[in-house]
Amino acid sequence: MDLKGIAEELVAGCRENRAKANLDKLYAADAVSVEAVDASGTMGREAHGRDAIRGKHEWWEGAHEVSGASVSDPFLHGEDRFAVIFEVQGKVKESGESFDMREVAIYHVADGKIVREEFFY
Repeated sequence: MDLKGIAEELVAGCRENRAKANLDKLYAADAVSVEAVDASGTMGREAHGRDAIRGKHEWWEGAHEVSGASVSDPFLHGEDRFAVIFEVQGKVKESGESFDMREVAIYHVADGKIVREEFFY
């Protein structure tokens, strides 16, 4: 799959609630995910490997109730990167605190797979 195909499938997967299912399809086995901060307070800023990234998704789903979300079309950059803007509204399950967040994700691609993702918020 080329950069555009990977970017379009990632966005479609996020919009159609297939983000976790797309991990095996789109991500390299040793992909790295980097957050701006350790939001969980326990996992650190970096997750190494598909299983660790899957764990981040599971933590997010378990800790948050999403009431609305949007995913931009991908912004391609050269032959090896693309960005996506995510907007999410919801509440933290434990505290009931509402949130309205916006983040930019940068995805790095090599050999037809996502090898690194970075989130800015």
